[in-house]
Amino acid sequence: MPDTQSSDVTARRLRLGALLIAAILLVWYGVPWLASLWVRFEAEPRAVTPRGDLAGDEQAAIEIFRRVSPSVAFITTAGWRFDLWSRNVQQVPQGTGSGFVWDHHGHIVTNYHVIQNVAAAQVRLSNQRVYKSVLVGASPEHDLAVLRISAPTGGLEPGPIGASSDLQVGQKVFAIGNPFGLDHTLTSGVISALDRAIPTEQGGTIEHLIQTDAAINPGNSGGPLIDSAGRVIGVNTAIFTLSGAYAGIGFAVPIDTVNRVVPQIIAFGRYVRPSLGITVDDAVSEALTEELEVWGVLVVSVNPGSPAAAAGLRGTRLTSDGRIIAGDVIQSINGKPVRTSNELLGLLDDYTVGDTVQVTIYRAGNTRDIPVLLEASRS
Repeated sequence: MPDTQSSDVTARRLRLGALLIAAILLVWYGVPWLASLWVRFEAEPRAVTPRGDLAGDEQAAIEIFRRVSPSVAFITTAGWRFDLWSRNVQQVPQGTGSGFVWDHHGHIVTNYHVIQNVAAAQVRLSNQRVYKSVLVGASPEHDLAVLRISAPTGGLEPGPIGASSDLQVGQKVFAIGNPFGLDHTLTSGVISALDRAIPTEQGGTIEHLIQTDAAINPGNSGGPLIDSAGRVIGVNTAIFTLSGAYAGIGFAVPIDTVNRVVPQIIAFGRYVRPSLGITVDDAVSEALTEELEVWGVLVVSVNPGSPAAAAGLRGTRLTSDGRIIAGDVIQSINGKPVRTSNELLGLLDDYTVGDTVQVTIYRAGNTRDIPVLLEASRS
């Protein structure tokens, strides 16, 4: 009999223990589930915390985008493709770029490399209207081109133009363009450096560029670089990258150059470079200036009837006995030093045909200043 009672007690204890464990498990797992279920029934939007006024720099950026973005254009280009089976020539998508409205006559400024070797280019304005364009002209040495579209005057909104001659490193800048086809994208940064030079695909050099850390990616080319006053101060033209994407170094053609080149492209279909009327060659210049122990650009020859000939500049000549007599060595233009032919072209580019510049030359052991009238380049 005692054994039976002991077994009953043990059984009751086991049942109580099992119930206790079940109760604990129920509380452990069930209460959170019930709580979450209850939360679901009571779920509702949280109260919005008032933001307050936007910061001053945010308001300025918003206003700049509002003012300038209507002038920014999205450019898509097409190339030719020959189908061997059908023997048909077709247009196929080729690339994208940016541009901006120059005036109310439908002129769109962009980069030369955006429209180089393309069959057609379409321009989409901020109002999403798409227009076929015609090429007015280009200046490959400045990586600038002008397109024209037939759009209603009321649908064209030229952006305000600034100046680049008084820019300073550290100024805040903005870029609006179409990186990777994402139209009307705003990025910001600062002017990182001024008066940069980069090589072109044609073998020349683009001088006086603005360097910026504002994010510029493929598709931004041809879009405007804007200062904190909302004025266009440059045309985004290139990036320095090892991957093909943004790496913190972008370049823009300064607006002072654009404002000098674009009107000529519109008027004449090309840019007429100012020239002294001489021929130079860096290889010959380097060899002879090193022998003379001077620096500068050697005048290889002077074009007959040119302003340089009228001013008395002397070219390099070969004597009857085979000796080379070095010509004048140009060392500065209006006080700005010159060491290569690209630097010479870049400095002359700051002037227009008909201007007179002071050319400092080295001749036979002496330096002298000679005023020379600039003519239109004959090349």
